[in-house]
Amino acid sequence: MPGEDAGSALDAAAQFAKGGIGTLLTELGEQIENVGEAAQVRDEYFALLDDIRKRALPTHISAKPTHLGMTLDPAFCREAYVALAKRAAEIGSFVWIDMEESWYVDQTLDLFRDIHAAGQKVGLAMQSYLYRTPKDVESLLPLKPTVRLVKGAYNESPEIAFPKKADTDRAYLEIGEQLISGGAHAVFGTHDVAIIDEIRRRHSNDGYEVHMLYGIKAAEQRALAAAGVKVKVLISYGEHWFPWYVRRLAERPANVWFVVRNMWG
Repeated sequence: MPGEDAGSALDAAAQFAKGGIGTLLTELGEQIENVGEAAQVRDEYFALLDDIRKRALPTHISAKPTHLGMTLDPAFCREAYVALAKRAAEIGSFVWIDMEESWYVDQTLDLFRDIHAAGQKVGLAMQSYLYRTPKDVESLLPLKPTVRLVKGAYNESPEIAFPKKADTDRAYLEIGEQLISGGAHAVFGTHDVAIIDEIRRRHSNDGYEVHMLYGIKAAEQRALAAAGVKVKVLISYGEHWFPWYVRRLAERPANVWFVVRNMWG
């Protein structure tokens, strides 16, 4: 994280823009307690879009549906995303729906479809470690969706998610091919250089994007962009950073050493 406030995230986005790399900004937070909090989050994202416009940044926003009240008032959540997507389109930006734990998947897919039916385009994150994801992708392909494929960072049961990295990686490549061949706009959210190299071997640098997290494999981000790959960096900000970082560390234990190195020199 460049900092806890939106200003720090915007400043970091401006630095990436100078190097020809786009960004996504997300305010950390989820599972709020009332719709009033969801309204505040929505308004903060509107303000963020205004700042993106004023600074002419190649920046999108990405929000968790439970942060916008999906489990409390689905209609409010849907309208919030529709309004944000409309405003983003007006200024040349874009809105992403993040995917959360497995028990939210059905509701999140319905949310995505409802926003599409309302005439607005949004992106959707999907997780390769869930057994169900290929069928979910198949159900969305008629919409020509924009999908950011990630491996998945939540602690899921082996009854519903691959417990082994090798199986998740295999599924990741298979679902990636499913997205590209099915006419989706495929975005690969991963720091796994071997997987990125395999995607590039199969598809050169065309028809997809790569998204990585701020502060992780920065050299690789720059190298990919220099090689002609469309790269965006996800920049998180906000006070609720601890649960997010715990998931990142659990997803890839080597990240623990990255944090330690940056804390202690």
